[in-house]
This record gives sequence, structure tokens and C-alpha cells, in this order.
Amino acid sequence: MKVYLDVCCVCRPFDDQKINRIHLESEAVKEILTRCTRDWTLVTSDAVSFEISRIRDRTRMKKAQNLMDLAKEHVAITNPVSRRYHEIVSWGINPADALHLACAESAGAVLLTTDDAIIRIIRKHAHQIIIEVKNPVEWLMEVNEHGSKDTE
Repeated sequence: MKVYLDVCCVCRPFDDQKINRIHLESEAVKEILTRCTRDWTLVTSDAVSFEISRIRDRTRMKKAQNLMDLAKEHVAITNPVSRRYHEIVSWGINPADALHLACAESAGAVLLTTDDAIIRIIRKHAHQIIIEVKNPVEWLMEVNEHGSKDTE
């Protein structure tokens, strides 16, 4: 099982945990990261590295970098990834999110995000996408409930 977390997921454990949704998403992200140290593969990319490097709060940036050090696979921005990125941008998805989607597809990883707007836009184009794009809570619940050939 390959898992690609966008930066909003990576940073979720450092957000205000008093908000129920944020707390639930944080716990899901932490569980997913734990599984990535055992039997799943965490995938990162040039896009994730760049976005993390732009986090203004140095402590938060370092924590996010430390989490991504768990990644066992790195996607570079190659010509095929760039071509796919341009196609995805044409759907109206913002450039940073389009790049994450192109990178996750390149790796064959599920893309997890806490951004509902991205999920809505991508669902409109589900027939053009070869991977799952989900909220970490929803995805983890599905995997735990139904299992996966990759998790057994």
C-alpha cells in the first residue's frame, strides 16, 4: 500500500486539537504514519518538499520535515509528471494540488488530503484519475473496515 499525504495532512497533527474534526484527522494521519513505518509505504515528492520549505513557522516546518523523513519513496518532477500536472490544472484544480495529484498518480499511491474543496473537484473528474483521493479519516475507516489486498 502506497500513501501520499499532501502538506495539509502532514501538518494536521500540529493544528488546534480542540476542534473535533482536526483532532480526528490528526489521529488518522498519525495512525497512517505509524502503518507506514511497518507495512505501508509513505510517498513524498519534490512538491511536498517545496511546500514544506515554505512554511513560515520554523518549528512547524521542522516537524513536518521530520514526518516526511519516514517516506520510503520520492517522486521527482519528471516530464511525464509535468505533462499530467498541466492536464490536471486544466480541470480547474489549483497548481499546487494538481502537482500533488500528478505525483501521487506517478507513484500509484492513494492521495490523502484534508481539503474538502480538492476532494470535491477531483470527484468530478474521477473517471480521469487512476488513484483514490480521500480524506484520511474516511480512507482509514474504509481500509480498517474492508481491508485491502495490500494490507493483508
